[in-house]
Amino acid sequence: MQGVRLISNLTKMALIMEYDGSGYYGFQLQANLPTIQGGIEKALLKLTGERVRVLAASRTDSGVHALGQVISFRMKSLLTPQTFASGLNHYLPRDIAVKAAHRVSDAFNVRRHALSREYNYYILNSSVRSPIRAGFCHLVTGKLDILAMNRAAQALIGEHDFASFATGAGAELKSTWRRVYQAKVEKDGELVVFNMVANSFLTHQVRNTVGALVRVGLGKMTAGEFHSIIEAKKPALAGATAPARGLCLMKVNYKNHFGENGNENL
Repeated sequence: MQGVRLISNLTKMALIMEYDGSGYYGFQLQANLPTIQGGIEKALLKLTGERVRVLAASRTDSGVHALGQVISFRMKSLLTPQTFASGLNHYLPRDIAVKAAHRVSDAFNVRRHALSREYNYYILNSSVRSPIRAGFCHLVTGKLDILAMNRAAQALIGEHDFASFATGAGAELKSTWRRVYQAKVEKDGELVVFNMVANSFLTHQVRNTVGALVRVGLGKMTAGEFHSIIEAKKPALAGATAPARGLCLMKVNYKNHFGENGNENL
């Protein structure tokens, strides 16, 4: 009939999440182990009475944190985004929180529509450990040459085969090519921050990159040797993986930002 449109009884929601990953075995569900996804889905069941499966823009590993993870799911609840976020925060564990909730079009895909992901890796460059920062920084006691690290990091920018910086890059991966938009190292007092923005990341790519850059900063590797690792394209060649506790997913970028009215315009 002209003018009549079928409307699904399911609403698609996108949530911007923050979490401390210290007590979790990564984002993705694992049998008999605490995960971020498991915590969110349990809270959704308590709030809505629905068993909901959520998808994330980036599957953070065990012990990795997030300030701007984005998840999406379908549900029957007609709560406003603001009420929904408040209600879900009531049921979520204290180390997981909803920062914002948005209704999105049913065509929105939280993974495929993401243009880039942004990660920070935090290093405490100090001769003394910090009990307060221990869960969120990697302690490096030797003095780091930030200029040398930045020079090496510039070789990461652009489209490259990053197989050398991947862990377990097996046959299941269609490609180890990724496009890096930004890679820089900054220092603020004793805190050193490595920031990396890419269309997507291979398993442990950021942490393996940090491990190699730290060796550059300590004078144990030259910028030329770092460049050679990129060019070699050999899985796990980058060497020691930096600890998960220093890594944080800062932001996931989309073509259109989530609007103030709670609707996403993709």
